[in-house]
Amino acid sequence: MAKKTLNRNSLKPATKLASAAREYAEHGAVNPAVYRASTITFPTVASLKPGGQPYVYGRRGTPTSRAIEDAIAELEGGYACKVAPSGVAAITAALLSFLKSGDHLLMVDSVYGNTRDFCDHMLRGLGIETTYYDPLIGDRLRDLIRPNTKVLYLESPGSQTFEVQDVPLLALIAHEMGLVVMLDNTWAAGHFFKAFAHGVDISIQAATKYIVGHSDVMFGSVVCNQATWPRFKAGYEYLGLFAGPDDMYLALRGLRTLDLRLERHMKSALHIAEWLRQRPEVATVLYPALSNAPGHEIWKRDFTGASGLFGLILKPKPEAAVAAMLDGLSLFSMGYSWGGFESLIIPMHPERTVAPWHPSGPALRLHIGLEHPDDLIADLEAGFARLNSVT
Repeated sequence: MAKKTLNRNSLKPATKLASAAREYAEHGAVNPAVYRASTITFPTVASLKPGGQPYVYGRRGTPTSRAIEDAIAELEGGYACKVAPSGVAAITAALLSFLKSGDHLLMVDSVYGNTRDFCDHMLRGLGIETTYYDPLIGDRLRDLIRPNTKVLYLESPGSQTFEVQDVPLLALIAHEMGLVVMLDNTWAAGHFFKAFAHGVDISIQAATKYIVGHSDVMFGSVVCNQATWPRFKAGYEYLGLFAGPDDMYLALRGLRTLDLRLERHMKSALHIAEWLRQRPEVATVLYPALSNAPGHEIWKRDFTGASGLFGLILKPKPEAAVAAMLDGLSLFSMGYSWGGFESLIIPMHPERTVAPWHPSGPALRLHIGLEHPDDLIADLEAGFARLNSVT
């Protein structure tokens, strides 16, 4: 008896993640196979023509790539997806697909540092001008749009400083002026913020982070709406981008548990953020899901959850005291990433162009992993003791 066809739109998010792209598996296997393919052969001359068969060359797609791409597109609520060998590759491919010499880009000032570097060096060298704008600009965005402005780029919450942008308002303004709206949606993993339902045209993720979830794969994704898909797909293929099949398989495996992992990350992060807010050494906790935190009202309106990444500002302390705190941590490691099962902490020094950020004391970025929060709190408590021992 054939299985009844489900209306996937009626399924809960966790069910969608567990069942997405299962049709690509064969011979009763639960997971799609790993296709390591370059050459694809054709049985007839007729099949060589466009549309003659579904797979034509390894870089243009395999059942493995189709599975992860379809699954991420469904996760985000978009039309179609392409994957890339890193988050930066996904970001740069999206920008290069919609910008040419003489164009103007509006880039949020709280953007990920590597995106800023790409704008300031590669795009500038190609004759594309970037204007950075205050992430909380609101309706004043209209004043920055020029006749040659083509793309509005958002990141919400902002990298390191966690400003929550009013995405629906900014997208509305941009669309009135004919701009393409792109969003770095990595913090919410496409799960806790539905970009397309809030007016975004292209949602980008460093899928290295929460989709993979295990700190062992570099991966990126770009999901488009129907209007932007043809142009992005062409640009992606012109650039020769593709991700390795084993990385695709691991990303799909990570995707299956995204709902459970993010719930745990969020629950632990909220618990630890509340504890940090009570510490005498802490001036501010930058976590939008925390009541009374900056951006909380917009977060509450637009998001359905929060991830495990947040920042905090300490009260003034010497650099040696912060080093003593961090160097002695046992469960928190120091590393320039996040989204995996392990907890991380680093000092942060955000670069800004138009929206100065001058914290009152040292700033730290924390990623709360899947360890028990009581153990993480004990590790931080010992760290604060070391912080206070250095004068």
